[in-house]
Amino acid sequence: MARRSRRYAVPGSAQGMQTFKAEVMRQEGFKVDPQHPDDVKYEVAKELGIPLQAGNNGGLTTESAGQIGGRIGGSMVREMIRLAQEQLANQPKE
Repeated sequence: MARRSRRYAVPGSAQGMQTFKAEVMRQEGFKVDPQHPDDVKYEVAKELGIPLQAGNNGGLTTESAGQIGGRIGGSMVREMIRLAQEQLANQPKE
């Protein structure tokens, strides 16, 4: 199966999202190479005991792949919510 390409809703936001992912996962305690933030998935997989490796991972279950992506995406969403709440709290009252 062909690898899917990511499409962000906002054109040109890919680099910003990768930087955000790297920062969030660094805050979660993972070693992240800022030049290759997607490689953090291998660190997450190792922590979860999932045998993810570069190349073909056709033997992984959907559940295992979802655990990896969920850990990364969930952390990013929690941080986005925290930032939005902080921004709302700092808005002047009308």
